[in-house]
Amino acid sequence: MSITLTQSAADHIGRYLEKRGKGVGLRLGVRTSGCSGMAYKLEYVDEPAANDLIFESCGIKVYVDPDSMAYLDGTQLDYTRDGLNEAFKFSNPNEKATCGCGESFTV
Repeated sequence: MSITLTQSAADHIGRYLEKRGKGVGLRLGVRTSGCSGMAYKLEYVDEPAANDLIFESCGIKVYVDPDSMAYLDGTQLDYTRDGLNEAFKFSNPNEKATCGCGESFTV
């Protein structure tokens, strides 16, 4: 099982945690949403849950709940900037399809 970050994503998350002045890492999960069924959920973690799976990549801890792990195993999170647009990009080997707007995916 693994979740990884690119250096760009780790740098962005690290800067944001430093700016917040608190937090131990990033929580990556999935929720039911969109036309394809699943959507990624990101939030900063101040207090880990007892059952969290913890991955460390590029010096940043990534927390994943066990239910989401089945959909996320092997995912790499990147952070990109293109002109004025910036966003996290997910490279998930479990994705079978994504919706046209890019908000949701199916496995």
